[in-house]
Amino acid sequence: MFLAAVAAAGAWGFVRGFRWWHWARLIEDTPTSRVRSAAQGYVELIGTGRRMAGAPVIAPLSKLPCTWWSFTVERRGRDSKGRTKWQVVNRGVSDSLFYLEDDTGRCIVDPEGAEVLPKATDSWYGDTPLPVAGPPSHRGFRGFGSDYRYRESRMHDGDPLYAIGWFRTESNVVPGAVDEEVAALLRQWKRDNSMLMQRFDTDGDGTLTLPEWERARIAAHQQVLAERRGHAAEPGIHVLQKPRGDDRPLLLAAGDAPKLARRYRLHAVGGLVTFVAAAAALAWLLLNDVL
Repeated sequence: MFLAAVAAAGAWGFVRGFRWWHWARLIEDTPTSRVRSAAQGYVELIGTGRRMAGAPVIAPLSKLPCTWWSFTVERRGRDSKGRTKWQVVNRGVSDSLFYLEDDTGRCIVDPEGAEVLPKATDSWYGDTPLPVAGPPSHRGFRGFGSDYRYRESRMHDGDPLYAIGWFRTESNVVPGAVDEEVAALLRQWKRDNSMLMQRFDTDGDGTLTLPEWERARIAAHQQVLAERRGHAAEPGIHVLQKPRGDDRPLLLAAGDAPKLARRYRLHAVGGLVTFVAAAAALAWLLLNDVL
């Protein structure tokens, strides 16, 4: 068991160390783009996090409004030697969309699969599987004797937001054939027969002749083309998400790029130190015939 633990720690340190180093290099080497002029592909954006219209995003434990959240609930227990052990009994992470906004526009952020470094993190204790109240104002409270430990991280509306991920723009050009839209519009007009007669029954006989019906079809065709031109003139919808089929990350942080890069470099150093220490421990055990 000891050998397996040392080997697992070394493998974890090696893999995570190089991954974090790669992420730090990505942050440093990717130039910052503006939402309006960003190229399609992997980009870095800096702006402000904003909630979308509609139902608010509410953090499950604190009940605070936010743009993103994650939480963990742990229960106190005992291991085989009677020592205190915390076991995760519930956890979750938000997948709700929100905006990144800069001085040129805004894009939708899809946080699914993202590595998130939030601004606010709270940890507190209680005696129920879900807290009956939010985090206490007194941070010295350690929850001695409490059965549950709660941890929640959040990003809020108005927080500064750094993001690097896959940027794409969905065009407002309406797909499909024009003739299909014309036929659908004519069917809609036929359901309101009085309107149809008023507009196109020029001889007033209560029915549409072939020439009158042809005028209705031309009018429907012109309306469809006008609506399509209007949609095409509107700006497209920008989306930032995790790359598909790509090992590059979607990183979201309530901070700036230099601090984020330094943080991942420190993580990388820690991971590689763990690998070296584990390798040295295994070598010592083998050389001294402990195994």
